[in-house]
Amino acid sequence: MLSSRKIVWLLAAWLMLLAVYATVSFLLPRGNQSLTIFGNLVQCLVPLIANAGLLANAGTPLWRRNAFWMLLALGCTLWMTGQFAWTYYEVYLHRALPGMFAGDIVFFLRGIPMMAALALRPHRKLEELRLRFGYLDFVLLIVWWTFLYAYTVLPWMYATPSLGPYNHTYNIVANIQNMVLVLCLSVLWVRTSGPWKTIYANLFGGATLYMLSSLALNVAIDKGEYYTGSLYDLPLISSFLWFALAGLIAYQNRDVLDAPFQGVDESSVEAARGESVWAGRMAMAAVISLPLFAIYTVKYSSDGSAVKDFRLMATFIAAIPLALLVFLRTHLADADRVRLLAEAEMSVNNLRKLQTQIVQSEKLASLGQLAAGAAHEINNPLTAILGFSDLLAEDPSLSEKARNTAAKIRDQARRTKTLVGNLLSFARQVPVERALLDINTVVTNAVQLRTLDLHNPNIKIEVQLESVLPSVRGDGNQLIQVFFNIISNAVDAMETNGGVLTIKSMRNRANVVVLFTDSGPGIKEPDRVFDPFYTTKPVGKGTGLGLSICFGIMQEHGGKISCYNGERGGAVFRVELAALLPVLPSRETPIPSHAAKPTATGKV
Repeated sequence: MLSSRKIVWLLAAWLMLLAVYATVSFLLPRGNQSLTIFGNLVQCLVPLIANAGLLANAGTPLWRRNAFWMLLALGCTLWMTGQFAWTYYEVYLHRALPGMFAGDIVFFLRGIPMMAALALRPHRKLEELRLRFGYLDFVLLIVWWTFLYAYTVLPWMYATPSLGPYNHTYNIVANIQNMVLVLCLSVLWVRTSGPWKTIYANLFGGATLYMLSSLALNVAIDKGEYYTGSLYDLPLISSFLWFALAGLIAYQNRDVLDAPFQGVDESSVEAARGESVWAGRMAMAAVISLPLFAIYTVKYSSDGSAVKDFRLMATFIAAIPLALLVFLRTHLADADRVRLLAEAEMSVNNLRKLQTQIVQSEKLASLGQLAAGAAHEINNPLTAILGFSDLLAEDPSLSEKARNTAAKIRDQARRTKTLVGNLLSFARQVPVERALLDINTVVTNAVQLRTLDLHNPNIKIEVQLESVLPSVRGDGNQLIQVFFNIISNAVDAMETNGGVLTIKSMRNRANVVVLFTDSGPGIKEPDRVFDPFYTTKPVGKGTGLGLSICFGIMQEHGGKISCYNGERGGAVFRVELAALLPVLPSRETPIPSHAAKPTATGKV
């Protein structure tokens, strides 16, 4: 809250201004031009002071709160605009304002943005639940209140000019609007707590004082007792200064008011739904009210035919924009529901895919454990086979043919042991660790694993590895998984017509690059292939998570993975890792880089 000393200074300045105004009003007689100029200038100044206090709170990152304070300031600005017109007549033209002044509608419309501000209810924790139809509701509110003014007041100005009914009807609609504003503020004052309760209390005080001063001024104008610079202006001036005080109190408590919300609770969500429902109901009520006004005009009104005709025409004209606004609001609401339904359906499908993937992952984990156990069991007889084959191959007592056969058995046993070791690594039965790796060895192991299941004779894998490359730091098991996935996707893409997958390793500046180029049909959407659940494989064959996982692995390694379509067709994958110990002279190998954006293949 504001400190006691600041409150004292503000109240002192407030009272000083009122004292000066009252003194000038007493000293200068009615009709004195200096008094008129002084009164008009002060009444043009106080809305600016109110705007300064209100707009001081409009710089927060919370859009609802900014809109709240700006709408309140807009109401003060509209009143000031009407006061400028009043000043133009009395100060510049040196004549009294006409009794039936067209600019009176500006004073009347001043309350509409203030009511729209209260509808935002910025004290609620709804910053993440933006009201999509707020602008339409605001425009609809302006149209309806403008229609009410045109229906009630303007007939006595244009259809049958008459000052008495004009002032009477204007006072009625203006007082109704002021009472609605005061009632809304009183409800917010009662239902809130903390700093917002104090803010709403001061806004309620300012609005109530304005309502009473407006009522007193209108009565004085009807009796011919009001003149600019009179004591009737003191409550009006105080009302704007009270609005400024409310803004300063809010600014003093900005740290508490602007504190980030810790999520949106269920009650706030229900409140947002209620606001949306009530906004729609009020829009429909505005349209339905027009026929009621027309029925009253035709059946029950005792005014002249000119007034009836004017009101019927105003009702007809207002029905067009109001109906269009309600139609547009309904259309946007339907589009919003369709969008939310599509998003909900997509979320359900993703959850189903995720559930299927979890089940599949459990199966793969069980299969990996089975494979690891089998590989351990296979290693024992393989060790014996390798040992005995070594003895036979080096036994001079055997014939040359027998030793050659034993050597062949030993070579195949070593190859089998290597494959079993790769299978163990791929099944994650080795600890995850970062170490210096030869990228060519990792590529070779991944190719060997995938070749085991390569049954299509029309698919060939060509490996073109640069003989001397710097080492890279990473987890060999994870990099094998990346290369294995890329090779598998390329093989699946060439399954129908066959083709060649070319794997090249090379050095490019301070990086080691591996290119995977296939002769398949290419990628339809290379910018989406890293997205989870995106797949072009038939249902049941791909989950859409393989390359997404590869992308995450490359990010963990500080590397890059990208994909694009080659110039001659087919897909190209580019895997890039930082090189270590660059003892070789710098070389630059031209590598096509069609995709600066990391994406993974669409053949998942």
